[in-house]
Amino acid sequence: MPIALLALTAGAFGIGTTEFVIMGLLMQVSADLHVSITAAGLLISGYALGVAVGAPMLTIATRKLPRKTVLLALMAIFTLGNLACALAPNYELLMAARVITSLAHGTFFGVGSVVATGLVAPERRASAIAIMFTGLTAATLLGVPAGAWLGLQYGWRATFWAVTLIGVLAFAVLALFVPRVEGETKPAPLRDELAVLARPQVLLGLAMTVLGFAGVFVVFTYIQPLLTQVTGLPESAVSPILLVFGGGLAVGNILGGKLADRATMPAVLGTLVALAAVLGAMQFTIGTPFTAVVFVGLLGIASFATVAPMQLRVLEKASGAGQNLASSLNIAAFNLGNALGAWAGGAVIDHGPGLRSLGWVAALLTLVGLVIALWSRSLDRRESNNGAPADCASSAQA
Repeated sequence: MPIALLALTAGAFGIGTTEFVIMGLLMQVSADLHVSITAAGLLISGYALGVAVGAPMLTIATRKLPRKTVLLALMAIFTLGNLACALAPNYELLMAARVITSLAHGTFFGVGSVVATGLVAPERRASAIAIMFTGLTAATLLGVPAGAWLGLQYGWRATFWAVTLIGVLAFAVLALFVPRVEGETKPAPLRDELAVLARPQVLLGLAMTVLGFAGVFVVFTYIQPLLTQVTGLPESAVSPILLVFGGGLAVGNILGGKLADRATMPAVLGTLVALAAVLGAMQFTIGTPFTAVVFVGLLGIASFATVAPMQLRVLEKASGAGQNLASSLNIAAFNLGNALGAWAGGAVIDHGPGLRSLGWVAALLTLVGLVIALWSRSLDRRESNNGAPADCASSAQA
């Protein structure tokens, strides 16, 4: 794998850290800015909303620029946004800075995925995407715990100063090692790029991402109360167990890339089945400490094994004009899945059968994503049988 992929991974690490590190700083932010814990938690929701809005907006706005220039500009936005977070004197400005920072997220991973696939041979495209997304797993495994510890020791602003430094370093690495590709500055007409959203297979790919991945956050959002109130573990045990989850993410990320390199759609179907099975098994494994730890590790593996296959599926179906846009929208779809899962889990806790039933609801959401994936595969078969593009042949039906 070329060193340019490591540069993309460095950028992904910084962006992943700033997205999730706030979860470990809520108490400090709440006390320092004199807001409630719930209000501090909205800093996470504001970031997710910014990702969903920023992905299509910035992708369209930067469509005429070289991809390397776009990546550098996005990393600059990320760095300046974190600097603004570190300097924010009140809650409102911190929220605004978080939203500004998040705008770069979706487009960076969307454009970065396209760049990553262009750096390697066709049969290694999924692995290239997986390596770039290793930055996210490293952020979960290392960046977030380190940021939380730094905030505890020196205040939450110190964490954002550190992430700002990461942004500066990532900008330098991207500038040095990501190559410029000649001839890519002549984009198709905007109408042709937006036309990718009329392709049924692209829309089905986005839908399977939202619903297939939503099940993960039905459970993961509430992993702390699950481990303490259902499993009966002390709060001090949660952080080490989350390291197990982060290790599982790293394994699943590489595994999903390898599977998708062999065959994309079977990898999508297989990883969604595995994820649904793991989520459904939570009911029987969360009750004892040992099985709960095993469940958390398997959840990490199964959840991120889906990422590279689903991202590559959308890239394949969005080939040509609009590939950058579709790729960025799929990153936004992952974040919408996060938000949907967190909302569904909260509804089950507040108005449903409670914590123990989260696994069933999570598995059901993932199975809906699997049904959409099966529908998409049936369109592939129709295309193969008819010798015509499934996106055109089935547009009216979809």
